[in-house]
Amino acid sequence: MSLSPARREEYEIPLQPLPGIKLERDLSLGQRLWQQGWLRKSLILLALALIWEAAARYQANDLLLPSFLQTAKAFVEGISSGELLEKVAISLSVLVKGYLIGIVLAFLLTSLAVSTQLGRDLLSTLTSMFNPLPAIALLPLSLLWFGLGENSLIFVLVHSVLWALALNTYAGFLGVSETQRMAGRNYGLKGLRFVLFILIPAALPSILSGLKIGWAFAWRTLIAAELVFGASSGKGGLGWYIFQNRNELYTDKVFAGLVAVILIGLLVENLIFASIERVTVKRWGMQR
Repeated sequence: MSLSPARREEYEIPLQPLPGIKLERDLSLGQRLWQQGWLRKSLILLALALIWEAAARYQANDLLLPSFLQTAKAFVEGISSGELLEKVAISLSVLVKGYLIGIVLAFLLTSLAVSTQLGRDLLSTLTSMFNPLPAIALLPLSLLWFGLGENSLIFVLVHSVLWALALNTYAGFLGVSETQRMAGRNYGLKGLRFVLFILIPAALPSILSGLKIGWAFAWRTLIAAELVFGASSGKGGLGWYIFQNRNELYTDKVFAGLVAVILIGLLVENLIFASIERVTVKRWGMQR
């Protein structure tokens, strides 16, 4: 004879309210300020400026290392005179053209790669050949083919952007889950529409990484190329500004040009790319 286990009677334990206890934690003013990313980054920049100023005063040689205050004065003078702004405008106009052309070519190449086997073989072969090739090494060829001027700069910029962006985009496309691919096929998406509506949104974090890398490569290549083109043709943007002032031993202006290069990089990273990430991948929960 089996005995059934004894049943325990159900009962509830009422929870006592906890009046006067705050559910949220009060943060001090310092803690709230420390949560602001812009403030933390500003403090880092301030610390670097103080280190720079201290090193320059210890060096005590303006020709080798001007102080931060001297560089800031030269930077303000370059802005107020319009010379530095003019050089920045020249550089950015060329950069945007080369960058956009590189983006279009990378998109076409990766679209072909995800559509056909021949496209995959083409992308793999071209990236293996040209991605390790420094863009600056193509300067002699660009001079020979396009002569002195903007077209030569655009050529090396396209090379800087194209392969890094194509590799990151294709890697992002390969990482798209089969579930998302099947959903696109169920809606009848094929070819370019499948790439636009399924692959690109799903691979957007990798695409943004490729855009960042391509931007950094293009910006560095442009400044280096302008040093050569400017010295050859007597004109150019920020690179020529740095090169010319170096020849005339205006080291404070050389540093002012370098500061302009750095500031533009910071603005592009923290305003343009950060804004794109905030309204896309972070909003969609694809990135923390």
